Amino acid sequence: MGSLHREAKKWSQAALARELGVHHSLVGKYERDEVKPSIDIGQRLAQVLGTTVGYLLGETTDKDLLKDPAMLKRLIDINELPEEEKQHVLFNLDAVLRDHKTRKAYAS
Repeated sequence: MGSLHREAKKWSQAALARELGVHHSLVGKYERDEVKPSIDIGQRLAQVLGTTVGYLLGETTDKDLLKDPAMLKRLIDINELPEEEKQHVLFNLDAVLRDHKTRKAYAS
């Protein structure tokens, strides 16, 4: 979990523990990776810290990724498409992203 998220809010381990409803020593163990929080605690932790579980897990460096409800809804809708239609959407999305990255690389 790391303490940077907590420190950015200027909270002590005890303050974060109160928000989560756990003992402050447990927050220290989370931060030292001695104990892994439960899924429930992970979700509450992300909510309390104003980020996402994916960010806390290091899956992304964007702390606000997937917090946009409209973007999350689009991803859910794409995931529910029939496989062939989903592949068409992803093919087009990949093309747009590739073009953007190419333009960005040449602009530098």
